[in-house]
Amino acid sequence: MSCAICEIRKEKRFCPAVHGRICPQCCGEQREVTLACPSDCPYLQQAREHEKPRPADQFDSASLFLQVEVSDQFTYEHEHLLMGLSYALAQAAHAERTLNDRDLINAVSAMCARYERLVNSGLHYDEPLASPAQHAVAAEVDEMLKQYRNAEEKQLGYSRLRDSDALKALVFLVRLGHGRTSGRPKSRAFIDFLFAQFPEKQSAVISPQDAGSRIIVP
Repeated sequence: MSCAICEIRKEKRFCPAVHGRICPQCCGEQREVTLACPSDCPYLQQAREHEKPRPADQFDSASLFLQVEVSDQFTYEHEHLLMGLSYALAQAAHAERTLNDRDLINAVSAMCARYERLVNSGLHYDEPLASPAQHAVAAEVDEMLKQYRNAEEKQLGYSRLRDSDALKALVFLVRLGHGRTSGRPKSRAFIDFLFAQFPEKQSAVISPQDAGSRIIVP
């Protein structure tokens, strides 16, 4: 029988994205491009194991917010904030299964632009988002930041989290996302990375001992 995609070459493997059998060439060329490959596809998993990191010239420097310095000391001191925000992204992706890496990264990038404007000029302006799903991501992240600040106020009597710290944390996540995704239009490699860190049945709790940080526990 012929491939369900090209209808020319001989089919050799089952593709769960098309619910049919396809040839290896179409699998390689269309994977996460036109095909929304499920995370448990063995051919997708095998490809990720052998995939090389994307070269630097594939990245738009503006998309990485290189003007924002995120030091190793910052990531160490704000580990719980970064964990909480990563959890928020995982929760958003669990709630909306149509999200892909590009949606997630674009939503966080828009928040970076908003916070950068706030830090530099004091202006509040929300960047337009392309879809309701991206709005849901931004709302989840905003809620996490709100809870983080509320927990600090409850523990300390005031919130130590500055807008500039929130900006750095969001930029860290954008860079992490770009580093984890394959860059293909339908890639979910970054989302699967988040799911591995925060399975769907995990919950988030506030730990008083950690000065208002949000800790993820099973």
